[in-house]
Amino acid sequence: MTVPSEPVSDPVDPRLSVVMGERRRLTGLAYRLLGSLADAEDVVQDAYTRWYALSPGQREDIDSPGAWLAKAVGRLCLNVLSSARVRRETYVGEWLPEPLPGPAERDGGGPVGPFGDPADRVTLDESVTMAFLVVLESMTPAERVAFVLHDVFRYPFADVAQVVGRTPAACRQLAVSARRRVRTAHAPASPAARQAGVVKAFKRAWEEGDIDSLVRLLDPDATVTADGGGRVRTARRPISGAERIARTLFGFAGRVDDLTLVERTVNGRPGLVAQRDGRTVTVTAFQVENGLITHIWAVRNPDKLRSWA
Repeated sequence: MTVPSEPVSDPVDPRLSVVMGERRRLTGLAYRLLGSLADAEDVVQDAYTRWYALSPGQREDIDSPGAWLAKAVGRLCLNVLSSARVRRETYVGEWLPEPLPGPAERDGGGPVGPFGDPADRVTLDESVTMAFLVVLESMTPAERVAFVLHDVFRYPFADVAQVVGRTPAACRQLAVSARRRVRTAHAPASPAARQAGVVKAFKRAWEEGDIDSLVRLLDPDATVTADGGGRVRTARRPISGAERIARTLFGFAGRVDDLTLVERTVNGRPGLVAQRDGRTVTVTAFQVENGLITHIWAVRNPDKLRSWA
């Protein structure tokens, strides 16, 4: 599932169009591996720095600049993932991936940011839903890299082996283990159109203070996971149970003045954005199965909401 390259012309260096055209795909790769758009962009920039640190002759000897850059991004992400596991041991509360705006989102009637929405650089498909990214977080760094490179981006195991530093056979086993995790934890979601209807009904019930309707939209064993990163007040442990979730959500609404809910695309699926005085304070993603909400992910850490400013 690669992202189409973006053509860039340069009369001096014809290969520049090929190299720079890989940025969008590389950002998509790094985001899936790291769960952070900001970190993904840093890694991609680092990979390009390494490319241009090569001599012209060395670059000419590389048959596929895109493959070279993808391997560089994979290795960099593997290093980041390994160190991130240590850092997240001291993270306050639950850690969630950075939510991604939809490519057509608008703020005030115009594109978000000087180059349009940052999500335009990442393909929004099932491999970037919040549910899928959360499953990826349960994998070891090597499993995650092997699985994403091979199963999502279709790189052969021979190439994956060069990134992970293991044999192709070992990388195949890593991918098998990762697929098992996905099958176990990632239940089929309702179609996006049906999810949009459930999210709309959730928003209406929340705004009207209709706790009974809200409970009926939730699976009895539904779970809410919130990420405040110690920066804002939020539940530090997942909340389970339809009634408990509903009462917690209404309690949160009662503590926040002038809170407005807006329907938005979050990681390619219908979601909600909570705003206060025009500023995004929470981005919420949903997992909907058989017409009921089974999981809610609420990202409140301001560091992870910069794409929604």
